[in-house]
Amino acid sequence: MNVRRVVPVGDRVSLEVRHLKLVRAIVGEGGVTRAAARLNLSQPALSRQLGDLEERLGTRLFQRSGRRMVPTAAAERLLRAAEAVLGELTRAEEEVRGFDPGSSGVIRLSTECYTAYHWLPRALDGFARRFPRVDVQIVVEATRRPLEALEGGRLDLAIVTQGGAQGDLVRVPLFDDELVAVMAPGHPLAGARSLRARDFASQTLLHYSVPPAQSYVFRRFLVPAGVTPARVMHLELTEAILELARARHGVAILASWAVRPELEAGRLVAVPLAPRPLKRRWFAAARPRQAALPYVREFIEQVRRTAPLAPAGPASKVGRR
Repeated sequence: MNVRRVVPVGDRVSLEVRHLKLVRAIVGEGGVTRAAARLNLSQPALSRQLGDLEERLGTRLFQRSGRRMVPTAAAERLLRAAEAVLGELTRAEEEVRGFDPGSSGVIRLSTECYTAYHWLPRALDGFARRFPRVDVQIVVEATRRPLEALEGGRLDLAIVTQGGAQGDLVRVPLFDDELVAVMAPGHPLAGARSLRARDFASQTLLHYSVPPAQSYVFRRFLVPAGVTPARVMHLELTEAILELARARHGVAILASWAVRPELEAGRLVAVPLAPRPLKRRWFAAARPRQAALPYVREFIEQVRRTAPLAPAGPASKVGRR
């Protein structure tokens, strides 16, 4: 194909939003066939658009390597522009739509603990009644590292307990809770008034499948005391932890609200931790743009109202991490 260089006249810009989407789709899919399907175009139509774009710019954007379309340096530069421009357009549209209570939008949400998904549906139900056109999507795969997903743009909102500095995120306090030792009524430690970290040195700890460096229990309770449990049984689900605790296969350290039904039914016993209660503060974290959206603010308030414990502070208390 002979590429003819066309010089833009005056302030005219040759690039259009559809061109940026086209380049991003071809790079992402590696070829025109899948890119065309992604953009809901026929393959000939996409090829014509690509040819038109290359003619406008006076340079090739892709080279064929077997079945793949390999981007040139020019295409790589357009891809960077596409990510910036299309991302900004999406955010601007979300903000504008967000000013209307009847607006549509998406909130991609995750928490740092699977247990939180037990009470989260109550918040989802109340929010859906007020904002029926806002789709709240739970991103379960981001549960282990929600802040990384948030800063990487894969989440809009994260419910977390970390309180340290983390980029330019906005955080809103939700509620405080307390972690307690949980075990079967017949367990040897069940009759203790409180348990210290050293009491776990001879025990099997039933714990979520997270590294100690990411575990609140290890970071705030066991590691400062220099204690390592005799054994740690890693489990993904709270239900599995409770089942093994009931069968006297170990001791768990969980939020008191998460095990309340088991305690009330007498199937498990909770013992406070010493020398001081092990408490956490939960936050809703978001990037500044998302935190400013009216429907995101309302969702945070709905979470505060339906949280398992009393709110941690006034709704207007917003800070930066």
